[in-house]
Amino acid sequence: MPSTKSVRILDAANFNRTLTRLAHEILERNKELDGFALVGIRTRGVPLASRIAAKIREAEGSAPPVGTLDINLYRDDVGRSREHPVVRSTEIPFEIDGRTVVLVDDVLYTGRTIRAALDAVMDLGRPSWIQLAVMVDRGHRELPIRADFVGKVASTTRDQLVEVRLQETDGVDEVVVLDRPRKTGRKESRA
Repeated sequence: MPSTKSVRILDAANFNRTLTRLAHEILERNKELDGFALVGIRTRGVPLASRIAAKIREAEGSAPPVGTLDINLYRDDVGRSREHPVVRSTEIPFEIDGRTVVLVDDVLYTGRTIRAALDAVMDLGRPSWIQLAVMVDRGHRELPIRADFVGKVASTTRDQLVEVRLQETDGVDEVVVLDRPRKTGRKESRA
């Protein structure tokens, strides 16, 4: 089986600096802490939103509220496969109406996850403004969606994968680009 080549584009130190910068950019655009909230998109957007809130707390002495959003039932491919989506909880412990909501996700790729997140948020209320913060924007959009806050822009091909690895789930903070093994067209033996 061919090996997968990987390239680290953010190590732990740069990862931390990038989160700090994102927190400061979000604060700069949203001057009043009580006027906005962070909402992490499951799964990796959730710890990123919590960490950004912690960075804001370090800088300001208090942090915006943080929520968790599950978008599985809002995906445009629900029902197209034999597998049923695994639905997890959405936890928004604050009022959405009239508030600025900053959606947080790990990677912006086609835009379909964000489209689903927008639908999910709108079902919960009517925010005054929705912004998007992502750790990595890798391009290849299929929908007209762009991030307001971007940690790192990564030039990738559609054949590559971008993994945001987190201390909470992977034991390390880093971002890597992986080359997917190409299919050769022949079956490999299981010997």
